[in-house]
Amino acid sequence: MIAIGCDHAGCEMKQSIINALSEKGYEFKDMGCDGTPCDYPVIADAVCSEVLSGTCEKGILICGTGIGMSIAANKFKGIRAALCSDSYSTRFTRLHNDTNIMCMGARVIGNGLASELAEIFLTTEFEGGRHQRRIDLITNIENKN
Repeated sequence: MIAIGCDHAGCEMKQSIINALSEKGYEFKDMGCDGTPCDYPVIADAVCSEVLSGTCEKGILICGTGIGMSIAANKFKGIRAALCSDSYSTRFTRLHNDTNIMCMGARVIGNGLASELAEIFLTTEFEGGRHQRRIDLITNIENKN
């Protein structure tokens, strides 16, 4: 199960991703919004909570630029969120950073690319190895602050 949420700027993109990837067997838990103006930190809280609780394996957050969602999501201990707008960065954020939340900007990329990036994010496995040591260092910083 994938938690997905957006603010009012990302509703069309969110639905496009759900439609495209549901056809490929992915299941989504829609955490809002319905197009009514809302505050993106509220949606980030809902999606991150689903991932941290283990109810959902990963999360996708969408706002106008993806930046606000990224900032909000990375305030949660245990969340590693990345702003994704190209296939290379999306693939490597999973391979090397073991990110569990991807963020995208609906005013920055199109719906077709967003669906492709979401699939890359969901299908790319963390490499582990030397990268795990770095994730552990990030976790140590997180636990200190």
